[in-house]
Amino acid sequence: MISVYDVIKKPLVTEKGVTKKDSERTLVFEVDVDANKTQIRQAVEQLFKVKVADVRTSTTAGKLRRRGRFAGYRSDWKKAYVKLQAGQKVPEYAEI
Repeated sequence: MISVYDVIKKPLVTEKGVTKKDSERTLVFEVDVDANKTQIRQAVEQLFKVKVADVRTSTTAGKLRRRGRFAGYRSDWKKAYVKLQAGQKVPEYAEI
């Protein structure tokens, strides 16, 4: 059994994410790479006590990073855009 805290790693508080939250009622999270849309929907509904209308995901490949002659790749990560149903209160996790 996977925990909701294993599915949702952290909210992404960026300029684009805060704008989407305010204008489109869409929350942006960094999620586990192996999590599917159903698990993400259930985790957000359980954690924030809201109803989810739609979940979109995006997998980002890790970038090459160098430190002098040493090179390596950052880990791949997954982002989820969670749109709330109409009438649901948007949780305030990002105060800027």
